Amino acid sequence: MKIGVLSIQGGVSEHIKHLKALDVETIEVKFPRDLEDLDGLILPGGESTAISKILKERNILNILKNKISTGLPVWGTCAGMILLSKELEDTSVFNIGVMDIKVKRNAYGSQLNSFETHDVVLEISNDPIPLVFIRAPYIVEVGDTVETLLKINENIVAAKQNNMLATSFHPELTDNLEFHKYFLKMCKEQ
Repeated sequence: MKIGVLSIQGGVSEHIKHLKALDVETIEVKFPRDLEDLDGLILPGGESTAISKILKERNILNILKNKISTGLPVWGTCAGMILLSKELEDTSVFNIGVMDIKVKRNAYGSQLNSFETHDVVLEISNDPIPLVFIRAPYIVEVGDTVETLLKINENIVAAKQNNMLATSFHPELTDNLEFHKYFLKMCKEQ
């Protein structure tokens, strides 16, 4: 199995570290050629505006949209969730627009409002897992085929639709591997 991590900006090395801990071959995705022969792709957290501009400049945006639309498993964390969304409350980002969700950027406020909590995500684990939110977005609306995996204070912070997984939080910033295992399971099933 070969998993790509979009390596434009953000939490790239942390995702790669988790994947390597699970003995998964990884590749940093920086250019269109890096998207060949992948079994899955992670869109990490970071600065969504900067990531989207670089994706557009490097002509990756439409290629990503096509690959994901035709079944490539993808997981977006934080900024990655913003990139996956079909609709944003703030339109300053060129999103990929493949997941039937509407997202509010920086929904919890500034860096000072970042937080960590623990919660059970039944689809992922029966035990509470750490959830790290940094200038996090959340989902304000979902389409009919989107499965909500977790809400915190009535805000949707994890969702799945077909081959797409989106989380507001950063599992890669914890020692917990459960979300990465879950995504790998999605990739195997695809």
